[in-house]
Amino acid sequence: MRLSFVEVVAIGSTLAFAVSVAWVLVRPYRSLAPRVRPYATVARVRLTRAADVRGAAHSGPAFGDATMKRLFGPMLDRVVEGFGKLVATSNTERLAMRLRQGGLYPDLPAQQRVQEFRVRSLVRSLTWAAGLGFFGLVVSGPLYMVVFSVLGFVYGVLSARSRIDKAVTQRSERLRGELYTINQLIAMRTRVGGGVADAIRHVVIRGDGALIDEMAELLRLHESGMPLADALNRAADLTPEPEAARTYAVLATAQERGADLGEALLDLSKDLRAARREELQRQASKRRLMMVIPIVVVLAPIVLLFIAAPIPTIIFGGT
Repeated sequence: MRLSFVEVVAIGSTLAFAVSVAWVLVRPYRSLAPRVRPYATVARVRLTRAADVRGAAHSGPAFGDATMKRLFGPMLDRVVEGFGKLVATSNTERLAMRLRQGGLYPDLPAQQRVQEFRVRSLVRSLTWAAGLGFFGLVVSGPLYMVVFSVLGFVYGVLSARSRIDKAVTQRSERLRGELYTINQLIAMRTRVGGGVADAIRHVVIRGDGALIDEMAELLRLHESGMPLADALNRAADLTPEPEAARTYAVLATAQERGADLGEALLDLSKDLRAARREELQRQASKRRLMMVIPIVVVLAPIVLLFIAAPIPTIIFGGT
């Protein structure tokens, strides 16, 4: 039995949709051997066996060491890179900073973070394209299949862009919510005689949250040899929250010049609390307005209809 072109396209779209869904939901199994190999090499040499250097000889950051993956990996890299330019118009460094500010893929290095985001966004876009294309084929025909596939792909690209902005906004809100308490704790620690590094270490050991993660990173940089003021200035440049950047700048100034840190942090906390109060008041006003809209749109016409219903009878008479 020969299949028509439409049936072949439908089968291909279905298979692509199924593979995309399986790739998104079920991540491929990562072998334990590449991670254990560097620690097992010394033991192998001591046992007079040959060193296992396959991981170093065929290393690949994204596609592993399989033959087919090494062959088609560069082509797929080009496709992913082109799709990444479509999703994010900024350069790779800017995209890596936005992913860092949004807290996406925190366990991966910056370059792998960008690659992971591009691959997942491409898979999601293809999934939307295949799913909507199959829906258009079932409902109408081949023409609607093409139209729905393009719309699905465009939606996947736009959702990938909005996902970064949404993640950055949510993380900024978390930082802003944690900042008031952290400033108070650091101010109290410095008032009892501790320095800037001691106060940050005290908060990092006992706290948890997005702001604590940033402070833990700058503390690791300081302990690895970077001056604390430089680490604080770097954190101020990378954080997505302007109030957190002000806090880091105040801490850096206190570290360099010995200013009154406690008073400055308390003033920042007061400003932050006042700004937070104004923001909550604006949100409450918007929500009250949104509560009025259903009353005006739904209930008001019904009330007017009940009021206007007896008017013709009153004017023209009748039973």
